[in-house]
This record gives sequence, structure tokens and C-alpha cells, in this order.
Amino acid sequence: MPEKSQPSTQTSRRNLFRVLLATLALICAGCGGQVSVVKNTPPSEKPVVKDATREELLEKFNSTAGSVNSLNATVELKPTAGSKYSGIIEEYHEVKAFLLAARPANIRVIGQAPVIGTTVFDMASDSQEFRVSIPSKNKFLIGPVALERAGSKPIENLRPQHLLDALLWPEIRKQETVLFEEFNDETARYYVLTVLRGGYQTEILRKIWFDRSVLEVARLQSFGPRGILLSDIRFSNWQSVDATKSAPGAPTIASTPNQQFPRSIRIERPHDDYRLDLQIAKITLNDDIPLDRFRLDQPAGSDLIRVGESPEEKHEEKQPNPSAEPHGAKPQGAKQ
Repeated sequence: MPEKSQPSTQTSRRNLFRVLLATLALICAGCGGQVSVVKNTPPSEKPVVKDATREELLEKFNSTAGSVNSLNATVELKPTAGSKYSGIIEEYHEVKAFLLAARPANIRVIGQAPVIGTTVFDMASDSQEFRVSIPSKNKFLIGPVALERAGSKPIENLRPQHLLDALLWPEIRKQETVLFEEFNDETARYYVLTVLRGGYQTEILRKIWFDRSVLEVARLQSFGPRGILLSDIRFSNWQSVDATKSAPGAPTIASTPNQQFPRSIRIERPHDDYRLDLQIAKITLNDDIPLDRFRLDQPAGSDLIRVGESPEEKHEEKQPNPSAEPHGAKPQGAKQ
């Protein structure tokens, strides 16, 4: 009996397989013989995908970064403090701002309230120190650029040098190791250049994302030690900038009529727990900006706060000089 049951079982399995194939054939015949639907995309709706090599992208990035030596812009700033991870999101009103930036590390930002034009804040930074004046609170803050200690409120972590990182990019040096890859999602296709930090342990320094529809930088991520994501900056709405005529002999880089610059920039600082949306209304590049326009003195009668010092070291003091400028030299276009 056991010897006769094995062929019977095999025969049953073959018959079941034939029935399944016949059933599948009937289903396909009922669907017109097709098991998939083909949709034709009109040519006008097909996404544009441009090709580029690693070397071409390196040259393009360095050309874009090196073509901007300074900028003078009128912008709209909208800060957002907190995130869904912290559980608290606090949005602030948009502020009209006048912004100056120049290499190697100078930046000045004056924010004014809409309509009335009163100064909400005045910020400046160089390679060593940042300064922030808040007239409404009669505060004047000073701290080192390299300060990593977070403030008690996320909005207090906003620093002028964070904007500088988004506007004036460092070029990729020849000695730096750069990886090259493609990345695709449902909305766009990208090329990604990953710049590595050498030393005892290799780590990611920067990731530069190129939108393949235009081959312009769409995203710039900066990383600190141990892979910490310091900033995630997104760029869009690239437009041409009018040529700038520099004075004869001035050490500036002349803009070209076809030079491109993004009009929309979003800066996210995950560990500082804030986001800053920046819309550029007007911009000129490579003007010869005097250094005194980046100078920000402590307003008379304001409280001096040294950011980053321990409670025992921190002290406040009034600025006794009544002849000091209220908010320092203002960028061109700022209201008095």
C-alpha cells in the first residue's frame, strides 16, 4: 500500500498545477490577455533628467562657490523654533532683513518689523565672534563662533554665521576625498557628492545634492564629529543675477549676466532645534563692501551678556558711552 500511494500523490499535485495554470489563463483572457496596465506619459509631463560626471559636478560646484565673493541682499526671514521631535513648534512672524556677507567670514543681518520699520535684531559675525543686539529687550549678546552649547530656548540658538554657511560655500579642495552616487525618489532624481573628513577616523564632512532636472545644488548637508548633522540647507528657485560692475582695481570677482543664485533657502539646524526660511527679494553680488559696515557696537545703556560662560563667569554690564552708535553701521537700505 505505501508504494502505491506515492505515485497517486504526485499525480494529484500535477493535476492541481494544471488546474491553476488553466484558471490563470482564463483570468488573463477575461482581462484581454494582460495582467498590467501601461500608462503613457505625455512628453511635456516627463521629468527632465540630465547626466553629469563626478568631475563635471566638482567643477560646477567649485565654480558656483568661487564666483560669489560678497553679497548684499534684501530678504524675508521666517524663523520656526522647535520640531515634532521636541513636541513644541513655535512659529514667528516674517521679518524684513537687510543682509551683507563677504569672505572670508563676515556677515551682518538687520531685521526690521514690517510696516513700522523698527529694528527687531541686529546681528554680526566674523571668524571669531558673533554679536547680537535686541533693542526690545535692551540686550547685547557676545559669544564665540565655535560655541556649541544650546540655549534654553531654540530661537536663542540662531546665529549669524549659520546664514553665512548657507550663502558663501567653501570650495571642495583637491586633497579631499569625494564619493559620487545617484539617488532617486518619487519626486526627483539627484546626484550626490559626499566629501569626507580625513584624519585618525574617516567621517562625512559634507553632502552636496544636485537636482538632475537643472544640475543645480538642491541640498547641502554639513556634519560634525561622530556623524552629527549640524545643518541641512535646501535651495530652490535659482535665478539669474544682474552683472555687477566693480571699481577699477577693486579686489572683487565680477558677476556675469548668466550667474545663478537661489531665491529660496531653508536652513534647518537639528541640534539647535530651529528652522529658518529665507526668501530673497533683491540681491547684488561681489560689491566692494567696506569692513566698517560689518561692525556692530554695543548700544548705549544696553545689558551686555557673554553667551557660553558659566553662571559664575557670566556677568552683565551697561555700555556707559552715550555717544556709541545705537546699532552700529547699517547695511544700505536699512531704515534709521
